[in-house]
Amino acid sequence: MIEVKGKVKVEVKSPELSSILKTGPDGTPLFPTFINGQWYMGDNWQDVKSPIDLSVIAKVPRLPGNVTEQAIETTYREGRWAIRDMPGQRRLDAFHRAADLLDKFREDFVNVLVSNAGKTTSAANGEVNSAIERLRRLDFDVEGVHGDYVPGDWSFDALESEAIVKREPIGVVLAIVPFNYPLFDTVNKIAYSAIAGNAVLIKPASADPLPTILFARVLELAGFPVKALAVLTIPGRDMGKVVSDRRIGAISLTGSTETGIEVIREAGIKQFVMELGGGDPAIVLNDADPKWAAQRIAIGIYSYAGQRCDAVKFIFAEPNVYDQLKASLIEELSKVKVGDPRSPDTTMGPLIDEATADEVIKAAQDAVSKGGRILYGGRKLGPTYIEPTLIEIDKSKVKDLYLYNKEVFAAIAVLVKVNDLDEAIELSNGRRYGLDAAIFSNDVSRIRKAARLLEVGAVYVNDYPRHGIGYYPFGGRKDSGIGREGLGYTLEYVTAYKAIVYNYRGKGVWRYS
Repeated sequence: MIEVKGKVKVEVKSPELSSILKTGPDGTPLFPTFINGQWYMGDNWQDVKSPIDLSVIAKVPRLPGNVTEQAIETTYREGRWAIRDMPGQRRLDAFHRAADLLDKFREDFVNVLVSNAGKTTSAANGEVNSAIERLRRLDFDVEGVHGDYVPGDWSFDALESEAIVKREPIGVVLAIVPFNYPLFDTVNKIAYSAIAGNAVLIKPASADPLPTILFARVLELAGFPVKALAVLTIPGRDMGKVVSDRRIGAISLTGSTETGIEVIREAGIKQFVMELGGGDPAIVLNDADPKWAAQRIAIGIYSYAGQRCDAVKFIFAEPNVYDQLKASLIEELSKVKVGDPRSPDTTMGPLIDEATADEVIKAAQDAVSKGGRILYGGRKLGPTYIEPTLIEIDKSKVKDLYLYNKEVFAAIAVLVKVNDLDEAIELSNGRRYGLDAAIFSNDVSRIRKAARLLEVGAVYVNDYPRHGIGYYPFGGRKDSGIGREGLGYTLEYVTAYKAIVYNYRGKGVWRYS
């Protein structure tokens, strides 16, 4: 069993951030939420637990319906114009200042990511770095705001006219943040929405809302127009009225497929960008280096305890490389040190909750009942701790697995021997998800074939899938989502085209022959 050393505490040392916090009667830190320039406390509080030991580490307000309604109304009536009327260069400057402040307050954000999200210190630092870089790369997004000039010369109906086709902000974007990257996804969704001139309502993950709240404080300090931002600390089950509100023009969601389907069902006519369920296949061909492939795939399995949409969940390997790959995967996973993420020698920390840990055991037992064999792991080491798990099964049984038909958000993967690339592609495409895939080979023709036939949003060659800051666009097909996120790519989903047509007929501007 995992030994947790010492009580988990939320430490916010910077005076600029800690000044917004209060202390409850029992000594628990109270994190107010940010509503259009006001720090709201309220009377009804919800517990925030640490996945490290499931202790209550903070409380955040649970917004009542009237406060939520007022936040939407203020954001719509005032906020969307406050941000739209702010010159683009000033928006960019504010985000660059926010990047500098994130770096200044790095220790606080790392501490909160470790205590509230269960990240190792290394992973938490990596997330802060990604958030900073995303803000500093907003120049890429600015190019996507530019429009087009269309001459009327190419249609007899349009002669003596011309048009400017511009991109305008959609108005109000509702951003729904997942628990696995609570800081980065907050930063990313606010950044690409607001740089285009949209106001933002942001709903943080109920499991770890603290990074989102602290980033709202960073934006306030950076000079972001405060009327254009509201942090809605509402349980997901109470979001129906919000997502269906007609004042919201676009929804950006990262979450499960089931959540995405429910949001689309309730939202009505809106624009969507959604990264949903995943769990990626890795295909290893006979000519690949099995040690290199195993090293990269193993990271893809256990990074942040497998709680990533782009985590590797299936490995399809050809016969000549299979045995060496299997031995190397077991060797790599055996090096993983599971434990308290505050410990410097921990490689893999806890899952976000007990239910997910239980689901891993359920999925492993399901595989064994269908002829699978656990090659490594398969045990709980505490309420929220599991071993990284690798299961071997015959290809004829793969499609029957719970793991094949549902995304299990944890460090568990299935190893399958296939005859050839065609079988690997067929099994990869047979799942309902189509986020990413990886292929390990040095044969450019077979790599090209896989890239053409795999029904996914991205194919990674000789590496495990990883979205990073979105330097390359990411997003899924099938049940894995709608649209793409990435530098400059997401602007399409949070803006609207507007054509402005100028008629000069009879004015003598053009003299056609």
